Amino acid sequence: METLAYNDLRGFIEEAKKVSDWREIDGADWDGEIGALVETAAELVPQPPMLIFNRIKGYPAGFRVLSLPYAAYKRVAVAFGLSPEKSKLELVRLLAKKMKSAKPIPPQVVKNSPLMENVIEGDKVDLFKFPAVRFHEQDGGRYIGTGDCLINADLEGKFINVGTYRMQLHDRNLLGLWMSPGQHGRLICMKYWEQGKSCPVVVNFGLHPVVFSISHTKIAWGRSELDQVGGIIGRPLEILRGPLTGLPIPASSEIAIEGEVPPPSVESRPEGPFGEWPGYYSGGTLGTGEPQPVIRVKAIYHRNDPILEDEAPLWPGAVKIDLNPTAGILWDQLESAGIQDVVGVYNHTPYLCVVAIKQRYSGHAKQAGLAALSCSASARNGRYVVVVDEDIDPTNMKEVLWAMMTRVDPATNIDLIDKCWSTPLDPRMPPDKRAAKDHTNSRAVFYAVRPFEWRDKFPKTSRTSREMREQIVKKFGDVIPFPKG
Repeated sequence: METLAYNDLRGFIEEAKKVSDWREIDGADWDGEIGALVETAAELVPQPPMLIFNRIKGYPAGFRVLSLPYAAYKRVAVAFGLSPEKSKLELVRLLAKKMKSAKPIPPQVVKNSPLMENVIEGDKVDLFKFPAVRFHEQDGGRYIGTGDCLINADLEGKFINVGTYRMQLHDRNLLGLWMSPGQHGRLICMKYWEQGKSCPVVVNFGLHPVVFSISHTKIAWGRSELDQVGGIIGRPLEILRGPLTGLPIPASSEIAIEGEVPPPSVESRPEGPFGEWPGYYSGGTLGTGEPQPVIRVKAIYHRNDPILEDEAPLWPGAVKIDLNPTAGILWDQLESAGIQDVVGVYNHTPYLCVVAIKQRYSGHAKQAGLAALSCSASARNGRYVVVVDEDIDPTNMKEVLWAMMTRVDPATNIDLIDKCWSTPLDPRMPPDKRAAKDHTNSRAVFYAVRPFEWRDKFPKTSRTSREMREQIVKKFGDVIPFPKG
């Protein structure tokens, strides 16, 4: 496998420019305009360009916002040191293998970093100096925390946790924090709160792509995401020790803050509303009816001309991350669970997971579908699992829908499973369940496969073969603008 050709977000941006489209946009307004432009591009443009916003209204040149860096799978390939010439499904597998084979490497402490070019402490702390964006028209405020990672340490000192959570800009030195129940960062905070203590935290913005990716990937409790990052990049991740908290700060970050999260009984604020990944306003105070935790910010560190990364969720019809590592992790987990001949896995949204298999025995499809519900990579936030045959590309939604329309008998090929792990962000959660904090839902498993018992008698498809299609694209690509990749 190829190694990473960059060391930080800025280096990644330059490498990403070599393999896909990008745009620098001057003069956009942080209040709604940037968010609307990002969503429109992500919805309407196949393989959306990477967007770099500069000279944002009310801010000096150099204070930039980066958006859609991972909305094209070739850029995701570059982020993980893989060949952007591979197909999307090949990259899912290669990414899974790279993550699985990575041996944890603890981070390395360094004394200097461009992150410390600007140090702001105490009464001088002012988060409004950064162009935090109000992303969606009815958001309850500006959000500086979308492409971020929060770092805190388990109270017993057993491990360091890294997680991505949304953060609302309440005041110059106060951030609102939404952490769903069960998230590791919240569980750690709760241990401090139960003792009446504030939880020390570090938050980083403008991250090394692998740090950001692992920050929102489910890693087992007790394992450090920073060690996992080191294994993937093939060397120790360089960190600074926070002067106030002693917590590790990835030295490659564009911006970092140190602070604490007091018990909500001591200080909390209404949070949101904020447009979430299902495409609705959910979570936070709107979803729970309760004020949410805050971060008291005590210090800010940032590079000259800092870059904020926008990873605000969009509705599922707009592509924000085109190659999610979770699909590759699920692929490995299915094989580890003993599911034979898995030939492809892809997550089109957290709600829709597709597993392609080469059927070997009666019941094979059902085994794969039910296993996908139980694996940690897909156990939370889901709604539908679709199992398809090996002739269906799970990354191609047109092919998946075709299989569902022509190979599913609704009376016999759909299983309904109740009491699955969900989230307060689920817009379909009934008010009584939400009030009872019963954050569970039902799931449907579609077996969109040829019935094993008479698969040889199933009508043959009339589609052009993949091999012929590839030949045609290559031969007539100068006549018809076929999409590449």
